[in-house]
Amino acid sequence: MRAVIRAYDALLYTMAFIAAITLVWLMVSVVTSVVMRNLGFQPFAWLFTSAEYGILYMTMLGAPWLVREKGHVHIELVTAALPSAVRRVVSRLVALVCVAVSLTLAWYGLELFLTNIERNDFDVRAYYYPRWLLTITFPIAFSVMAIEFARFVFGADLMHSGEAGIHE
Repeated sequence: MRAVIRAYDALLYTMAFIAAITLVWLMVSVVTSVVMRNLGFQPFAWLFTSAEYGILYMTMLGAPWLVREKGHVHIELVTAALPSAVRRVVSRLVALVCVAVSLTLAWYGLELFLTNIERNDFDVRAYYYPRWLLTITFPIAFSVMAIEFARFVFGADLMHSGEAGIHE
């Protein structure tokens, strides 16, 4: 069991690392495009396209790590006003809804991914890019997010701290 947990953690942190590297690429591609335009050159078409793809990859691959680290945006104004026992129940119910939504999106993402493979779909912009390379992120990322939200449903840790305001 410990090997499965290590493999899962490696997957989660690899996804987060790829998202971080992609964020750096987005900065480089945008700065390069702006500099080229200011120097009177036409930026490479693949710079813009790769930035668009990068936004998708960064978002999908980084989201599960954000769930684990409680880095996603949520407002604790209501949960902070609840008694501790009620807050625990509400927090677990919210996490359970998040699991259900994530699993639903993973299922439909898998259907989309399989449809893209079956139809041999390509995204045609600066170059031909197999669409399944974009949609493969949906079932993977949403499945991992479901697991991470489930940790808040069944684990000792809660998604909500019960403290309103900024805590950093």
